[in-house]
Amino acid sequence: MKNENHTSLEELKKANLLLQNYKTQNSALQNEIQELKDQLTWLKKQIFGKKSERLIDVKNSEQLTLIDFEVDQEEETNPIKAHTRKVSKINKSEKIKIPEDLPTEEIILDIPEEEKICPETNKPLVEIGKEISLKLAHIPGRFYIKKFIRPKYANAQKPEDGIKIASMPDGIIPKCRVDESLLSDILVKKFADHLPLYRINEIFIRDQIYISRKLLSQWVVKIGLALKPLYDAMQKKILASDNVFIDESPVNILDSPKVKQAYMWILTGGKLKTPYYRCYNFKLDRKHCHAEELLKNYKGVLHSDKYGAYEKLAQKKQFTWVPCFAHIRRKFFDAQTDLDYRDYFLRKIKYLYLFERVAWNRSEKDRLKIRQEKQKPIIDELIESAKNKLRNGRVLPKSKMGIALRYFYSLVPYLKNYINHPFAHIDNNVAERAVRPIAIGRKNWLFFGSEDAGIAAGVIMSLVQTCRALNINPREYLDDILRRIMSHSNQKLEELLPDNWAMNRNSIIQK
Repeated sequence: MKNENHTSLEELKKANLLLQNYKTQNSALQNEIQELKDQLTWLKKQIFGKKSERLIDVKNSEQLTLIDFEVDQEEETNPIKAHTRKVSKINKSEKIKIPEDLPTEEIILDIPEEEKICPETNKPLVEIGKEISLKLAHIPGRFYIKKFIRPKYANAQKPEDGIKIASMPDGIIPKCRVDESLLSDILVKKFADHLPLYRINEIFIRDQIYISRKLLSQWVVKIGLALKPLYDAMQKKILASDNVFIDESPVNILDSPKVKQAYMWILTGGKLKTPYYRCYNFKLDRKHCHAEELLKNYKGVLHSDKYGAYEKLAQKKQFTWVPCFAHIRRKFFDAQTDLDYRDYFLRKIKYLYLFERVAWNRSEKDRLKIRQEKQKPIIDELIESAKNKLRNGRVLPKSKMGIALRYFYSLVPYLKNYINHPFAHIDNNVAERAVRPIAIGRKNWLFFGSEDAGIAAGVIMSLVQTCRALNINPREYLDDILRRIMSHSNQKLEELLPDNWAMNRNSIIQK
């Protein structure tokens, strides 16, 4: 009898253990099924649904009280089904070829009248010839030639004194065959209009002007590196503003024979609702050391996403970190389970943004008051709600709702930092908007040809996009500073920054 009881007890234990294993497996399978359902719902929405994150209308029950560089490819005749590619008539052995019938503008560059007299004999110097230099220039709609004529003078009585001749105007590229007006047009086409150099080359060919892609690339790199001091001055002003937005975006670089991924780090900042300075910093990778280098000794307010490099520096309390509520919102928007709770959370974030919109239309003092009285209680409510939701254990850890809740809760120590600083923002959208030109550009020019090309692109893009943010014509700005920067005093370099340039230009026009 005892043996039978002992046997049945053992069997009962085994059955219970087997049941527990089945329950564990079932729970794991249920989690996996739910995760796959979330992924399927999300994928269907990406393919067939609306891309906008606008979702919720405020419910009546809750009212608010408001107060490139491309590789050259030789053109050749390749048989293709149904047609044959045309061979360009341009001679590819020439780096640049200009039509002979372009209109010409003559510019006389002469030495001062007092220098045309010999100081010892008091007799006039003799003109012995002229130095002629031709440069291809451009104004919107047409090309023309600038013909620089420089008379040469010599002393008939003292030939050992040599020849006197006026100097050519300063230029960004010495002895370049094109004028700064055309160089600025090339830069604007590439970094404002996002045209790759091969398309710019084709545009020129339509006007019977041939400039090789390799030469175009060399010009862009030389100009970008020459403008680097101006870029450095702009980045220094951003970091001095004590209100910085940072982000990074992938770009491709040619690492022959393959293309590998690099990154463009974006810095923007200032004590405005929409800061206008933009700095694009090219790096070969996304290592944390680049963030540490860019933010070295920075002690102000930093807006960013939850990339580990920024979070690591924030934990050292080097600066006041303001995480991005737009990223938090996106996490909850992507969650496709527990829709009532998701809608509640998104609705509360919408209230934060409505109050923030009002706050930015008030004085700094009133802005802080609105944030303390209206937004702080909402954030506290969301923190308490997320804590309770995570504690009850009903949220699957790998579900999108679980990921969103843990993402939000990990930022709790920093969520209210923006409330205490009048110039801080609720999100990092200033930097996110500055990323868009890179996203559009890389679809067109595909990759950078070298590290120098990436650095140069970052410099030029910084100036061009800052001009666009200030509603300055980037072609006019570049045309002017390319002529002046080489002879401009380093001590007064800030005069050539887009905002200062526009102010000085307007004051000159008014006079």
